[in-house]
Amino acid sequence: MGSLGTPELLIVLAVVLLVFGVGRIGKLGSELGKGVSAFRKGIKEGQAEETAEKADDNILNE
Repeated sequence: MGSLGTPELLIVLAVVLLVFGVGRIGKLGSELGKGVSAFRKGIKEGQAEETAEKADDNILNE
């Protein structure tokens, strides 16, 4: 399968506009941004917890 070119992207954009309408596209973009931000925050919190657990394990093993 090849990559998407400009004509294909324009067709996809036109279909999205027909399905969702102009007003909903802004809302969808906003919600997508909030979702990505929450995902990144969750990843950082998970990494912080893992680091803290490793530090606790190292202290207990000494």
